[in-house]
Amino acid sequence: MIKLTDVSHRYHIGDQVTHALHHLEFSAEPGEIISITGPSGSGKSTLLSIMGCLLKPSDGTVSVMGNNLDTLDDAEKAALRRNHLGFIFQSFNLIPVLNAMENVEYPLILCGIDSRERKQRAERMLATVGLQQQMKKRPNQLSGGQKQRVAIARALIAEPDFVLADEPTANLDSHTAADLLALMSDLNKELNTAFIFSTHDPKVQLFPIGSFILKMER
Repeated sequence: MIKLTDVSHRYHIGDQVTHALHHLEFSAEPGEIISITGPSGSGKSTLLSIMGCLLKPSDGTVSVMGNNLDTLDDAEKAALRRNHLGFIFQSFNLIPVLNAMENVEYPLILCGIDSRERKQRAERMLATVGLQQQMKKRPNQLSGGQKQRVAIARALIAEPDFVLADEPTANLDSHTAADLLALMSDLNKELNTAFIFSTHDPKVQLFPIGSFILKMER
């Protein structure tokens, strides 16, 4: 599971201090779908970065899959991300010179999977997200919804326990956003992968999933 205990985070810019998170308690279990909601500037992306082992909080304790992050070095945190966490970014973050298949395969290269198995797994995952006909297309040949499906396939290819999604529908129209939310719900049931979203998008907030609300510090 992911568990945050009494977590606070502060950003220092010159003499100014911004409190992004303040004495926060949070936990997520495998198989859950949780929407982290709140206005812009309430700390949603900061919270995802902390639970994704990308940012150390100013105070408090973070545990991922039973590992206290304070006890891990950078290499161990990287291994934890590689083996247990998948990421979906608001701007997709696809590699422009690689096609859809190669983008999805990329995490498996980092895991040391041989090329034949990489191809087979990437083909299956792209078929699962409905992109059988777009496997050889590069990102600039795909629509926004198709790029997000590639990003979902890439996040899931290494079979993580948790997928962290930062504003996953922000750049999509309402119909495409609804389709992608339904797809992720189906994948959650099929693979028992937990999805944790950050969002201020009402399309996500109205979806029948758990909700964790962040309020801005005044």
